[in-house]
Amino acid sequence: MKVCIGHGYDVHRLVADRPLILGGVHVPHSLGLLGHSDADVLLHAVMDALLGALGEGDIGRHFPDTEEEYRGISSLELLRRVSLLLHKKGATVGNIDATLILQKPKVAPYIRQMADNIAQTLGCDSACVNVKATTEEHLGFTGREEGVSAHAVCVLVLDA
Repeated sequence: MKVCIGHGYDVHRLVADRPLILGGVHVPHSLGLLGHSDADVLLHAVMDALLGALGEGDIGRHFPDTEEEYRGISSLELLRRVSLLLHKKGATVGNIDATLILQKPKVAPYIRQMADNIAQTLGCDSACVNVKATTEEHLGFTGREEGVSAHAVCVLVLDA
């Protein structure tokens, strides 16, 4: 058995006339995230962590924003495709720990559903997925409500 660790980071700008999708959950807010897909910054960080642990690059390599096929696509669908790659490589999720960084809106009521969406999509126990959120006390681009960022780390267990 081999254990691999991955880290992911993503950031997207907040803009008008876009939905705010975080962890596959539509979070009511006057602004949404700008991106080629649904711009789900949390899932993008999680996918980058998973792909990094596998040594498979990042989501830009697998789902380039130059491809029309990915325009507006749900990041849960992209995560499902990453999950297929995990299974193909003989990897299982040991755990995922992810942090959303945003000033507003408050996302505490949605955290459990975000974690459940990730676990269900990856086919792992929901106890293996932790999602949390923090503000940056009005500092930086997230504090000024210009964007949202996310970090994620994961442990994968691979068949030897």
